[in-house]
Amino acid sequence: MTNDRLTKTFSALADPTRRAILARLSSGEASVTELAKPLKMTMPAVTKHLKVLQRAGLIRQERRAQWRPCYLVAQPLKEASDWVEQYRKFWEASFDRLDAYLKVLQAQNVSETVKESKDPNPSGKTRKKRKTK
Repeated sequence: MTNDRLTKTFSALADPTRRAILARLSSGEASVTELAKPLKMTMPAVTKHLKVLQRAGLIRQERRAQWRPCYLVAQPLKEASDWVEQYRKFWEASFDRLDAYLKVLQAQNVSETVKESKDPNPSGKTRKKRKTK
């Protein structure tokens, strides 16, 4: 997959209206009118969003007489997911290293606390004995 296709995919996904259209199409085909119904915008505005999704390869539209159903094309979403996955693995590994480091620090802190509780004179100063009369 070229970066250009990935760029188009992420650009198309950047808009919540287009994500809503894709979510609707994930449950099956729908006409432009059906897709526009829940959206609070004009038909030309919906058509513009559909064109962006088509250029990104995320939907396809057919013509059946007067009906023009739209379909989800999931492959670009899979490719975007695969790209994001490599960074998820990076962050998980980073968090695992941070967790291990924090456990080492916590263990050191616990051992220092135990040492201090066993030392009757943690300041290291010698105490002077009081004279009793």
